Amino acid sequence: MQRRRFLELTTAGAAAVAAAPGLTACGSESSGSDGDVTLKVVAADYGDTTANSSQKYWDKVVRAFEAKNGRLKVDVKVYGWTEVDRRVAEMVKKGRAPDIAQIGAYADYAAQGKLYRADEMLSIPTQAGFITSIAHAGEVRRVPYGVPFVASARLLFYNKKLFDRAGISSPPTSWDELKEAAVRLKASGVKIPYGLPLGPEECQAETMMWMLSGGGGYTDANGGYTIDSTENIETLEWLRDELVGADLTGPGSPARTNRQDTFDAFARGEVGMLNGHPTLMRQASGHGIGYGTAPLPGRKGKSLATMGVADWLMAFKQNGHRKEIGTFLDFVYTEDNVLDFATEYDLLPVTTAVEQKMLGDREYKRLWRFLDELESAEFYPADKTSWAEVSKLIKQKIGSTVAKGGDPASVLGQIQREADAMENAGA
Repeated sequence: MQRRRFLELTTAGAAAVAAAPGLTACGSESSGSDGDVTLKVVAADYGDTTANSSQKYWDKVVRAFEAKNGRLKVDVKVYGWTEVDRRVAEMVKKGRAPDIAQIGAYADYAAQGKLYRADEMLSIPTQAGFITSIAHAGEVRRVPYGVPFVASARLLFYNKKLFDRAGISSPPTSWDELKEAAVRLKASGVKIPYGLPLGPEECQAETMMWMLSGGGGYTDANGGYTIDSTENIETLEWLRDELVGADLTGPGSPARTNRQDTFDAFARGEVGMLNGHPTLMRQASGHGIGYGTAPLPGRKGKSLATMGVADWLMAFKQNGHRKEIGTFLDFVYTEDNVLDFATEYDLLPVTTAVEQKMLGDREYKRLWRFLDELESAEFYPADKTSWAEVSKLIKQKIGSTVAKGGDPASVLGQIQREADAMENAGA
């Protein structure tokens, strides 16, 4: 597995970013545009209702930015995670790439030569302010293209009231204990003992968490795909037989159940336990759900690794707005803006200043456990140029593996072969 240590918060690391050869402040060159410019931005929505849509955050940032930069305008369109990657791909294919996209993968666009390097846009203070390991995760062959926007980690969430009613005194630490808890929850009348979202919204995340807890993962220590490893096959067979086959994942098909569907059901008190990220805390509390969190259960005990996620900003060259993009992104990464977004959605910051501020303020105590889990977090192989397409394959095919008669070995083998072919073609 490809392990990325998340909290390398050393002064030396930040200084190395600032001093690295070729890194320049974005204002040192001109983009060739002296008139008014409107930057087109496409971003993902982190809200669960219209009331807390990310559009409101971006509108606030844009108003403040435009007030200070009279000739620069910014037009932000926000889309849900089920469609934002597709929207950007369609725009690029039609020759109408946005200036900035905030999505989940960047390496395929970088490989096609469509993106500015991060050091071509950002000022040196902005570059040096990122948590070092996250900044490195945005590199393709050691060249920075993906600019980290926000991060999260995953924990097991459980409904305390439903656990008490089922006579479960503590959260499970192993798969056997998880199944035992699910059986008790079902017997006590819980509609969805364990929420297993393997629908197209984010099934690559749920799959990765289970693979990690089974001792596998998408890649090995050298970065090669290990999708059809014995560990991964056995993990999906266990899910098929011990959870889905035992009717412990609720009435719906996991293949048609999206993450937000499961989060919403948890907030309605219908789910006993599920894997979740920090945003679920606010949603659950807002609906009066008493919840607890715990490390992910593993095959024989606590999982040795959880999943960490970094979402990315990237800038397309097509419109030639390098300087203007840099000016806007330097504003986006000011401390107040980073803190506002992380606070709004209970997510984890990507800059050292805000991370340290959260660790030093008990107002953010609810996030400390997630920060701790990042010590052993694994990340998507987003630096692989094939990852965006491989992720699509997982979204299309993985749900079938846990259905009755599902064949994890065959499906994972097919994904592995296609992933290897794409990697070889791009080498």
